[in-house]
Amino acid sequence: MRILFIGDIVAKPGRAAVREVLPDLIKKEKIDLVVANIENLAHGKGVTVKTVEEIKEAGVDIMTSGNHIWAREEFADTLSNDPTILRPANYPADTPGYGFTYANVGKEKVLIINLLGRQWMNEPTDEPYRTVDAILLDQIEKEKPKVIVVDFHAEATSEKAAMGWFLDGRVSAVVGTHTHIPSADTQILPKGTGFVTDVGMTGALHSVLGVEPSIIIKRQKDPYPVKFEWAETGPKVFQSVLVKTKRGGGAASIERVDKTLP
Repeated sequence: MRILFIGDIVAKPGRAAVREVLPDLIKKEKIDLVVANIENLAHGKGVTVKTVEEIKEAGVDIMTSGNHIWAREEFADTLSNDPTILRPANYPADTPGYGFTYANVGKEKVLIINLLGRQWMNEPTDEPYRTVDAILLDQIEKEKPKVIVVDFHAEATSEKAAMGWFLDGRVSAVVGTHTHIPSADTQILPKGTGFVTDVGMTGALHSVLGVEPSIIIKRQKDPYPVKFEWAETGPKVFQSVLVKTKRGGGAASIERVDKTLP
């Protein structure tokens, strides 16, 4: 099976990059399933129904997220009713939405799990290790999925690396998201799990994590608050990883698929 995971899609340039790259990439690489992190989809923060439909039309099947998914309160109803859009599973149980879901690929059921890190994250989340343990114990007994992909949305690289090792041999791939900076450490861990610390960002190239550089410079240099303005012009980047799985569910390969667009 060939699974493409797209790094955090940021604002209008990110959506445009997905529209420009994804349809042809699916055909060229014979991709079976497309997963993307969308917490920054609508003007850099949060998600709207319209922006979700835009990337679905381009070929995205399952959407994961992170702490910014709550930026638009009205989207909570959509989260509660659409299992193709995930919020991290380690939020409290009564939080709107789904923490994991399944995608049907031929006769296979692929389990996708979304988790949020705790280091430098001021969020009311439960501990992610025990959360993912509980999900795997329950779902492997009930549904017996062979292919399992985990999006660990976290700030600290060490936290993401530790989660990869914790899940080695138990899931097909652990991919890190959130920092918007692609890491060069794609690897298959000793027990067969594909891993990358951070997939990166799909959005404006000439930016600071998707934001206009001048805004970030002012924010870091001066004492007064500055409102974010998301970069919306200039070249774009499409950053992703392609995971190929074996018959038993382990990773055969994981490689970066990155493109720069005018």
